Amino acid sequence: MRKPADYALDAFLAAAARAGDRDALRELAKRWYPLLTAHAWRLTGDRDVAEEAVQEAWLEILRGLGSLRDDHAFAAWAYRITTRRCARLIARHQSDRRLARAVEAEPHETAIEDRHDEGDGARVKRAMADLPPDQRAAVALFHLQGLSVAETAIALDVPAGTVKTRLMHARRKLRDSLEGGMK
Repeated sequence: MRKPADYALDAFLAAAARAGDRDALRELAKRWYPLLTAHAWRLTGDRDVAEEAVQEAWLEILRGLGSLRDDHAFAAWAYRITTRRCARLIARHQSDRRLARAVEAEPHETAIEDRHDEGDGARVKRAMADLPPDQRAAVALFHLQGLSVAETAIALDVPAGTVKTRLMHARRKLRDSLEGGMK
């Protein structure tokens, strides 16, 4: 349990960090990173998601520290930011799971089979089925449905750069899988 002296020290460190004291900012992060990570873990139940949420929260804390009106409110403010980041990540992960289920339930594409003989079409389908859901969805929307990178990004609710990265990794995996099957 935190003591009143802890809150006083945190208020001092927050004020000093806001004034540009890098050592105070480092000390604040050192004190609060484990506390916020434990909070995020309790909210998400997943260590990786919790750490991602806390990293994003710290970026927001650093950007917003200058607007913190009451230094004694640092604890509640930092926890609130972390809670919101956890909620966003949970929603994103739920959306990713819904997307994966939708991709799994999607009818099989016949366009690939029309362009290749039966053996090649089946091999491409198997290779695509082995991709992670986010990459499979990006490949299907971009290559099979003919959407642009920007349209795929809108459809998947991710930045265009993320779509490009997913496509790059998916193409590499598909190439390796298909070339491996030809030998």
